[in-house]
Amino acid sequence: MQRITETDHVSLGQQLEFLLELEKLKSIFRRSYILDTDRWENDAEHSWQLAVMAIILSEHANEEIQPSHVMKMVLLHDIVEIDAGDTFCYDEKGHTDKADRELRAAKRIFGILPPEQQKECFQLWQEFERGETREAKFANALDRLMPLMLNYYSQGKSWKKHGIRKQQVIDRNKHIAKGSTILWDFASTLIDKAVEKGYLAA
Repeated sequence: MQRITETDHVSLGQQLEFLLELEKLKSIFRRSYILDTDRWENDAEHSWQLAVMAIILSEHANEEIQPSHVMKMVLLHDIVEIDAGDTFCYDEKGHTDKADRELRAAKRIFGILPPEQQKECFQLWQEFERGETREAKFANALDRLMPLMLNYYSQGKSWKKHGIRKQQVIDRNKHIAKGSTILWDFASTLIDKAVEKGYLAA
């Protein structure tokens, strides 16, 4: 349903409509807890935090990257969850149709934009999903690292709630090394410490 009727400029109307659609991200909740609270983080918070990480941690990428390109990807990568919902990373059943659900969502949501921006945003989303370019590898590394950190520094609250074990966390997060071996070394240390402290089942 179109909400913007106050402008005669077609492209502006489409852009503003898209931006209003993004409000829904604030109501899509993930399975990581905000530190020191009992509230899950939402997709908007997650995407913002990854964009800041792209600026701050870019020096640790395996290869030289353009932080601004990484920022674009991480800000757009979860927009599809407005339609597709957040699929818990350890939910094997939920992943069986995740790609199809998210592709349909990407076509609808990015389709709100003017053609050139629609094409650019869709391509950035696909680049992130494929994880093949140096920027996409680093973006995916950040996308895995932050939830791991939130789980560790909340004393494993979500891990415990869902009965997650060490090997599951390793299997999920070992791809961090493709974007940054330094960040994977740090993540590996957190995983080991989480087991030692009783935050994560061995």
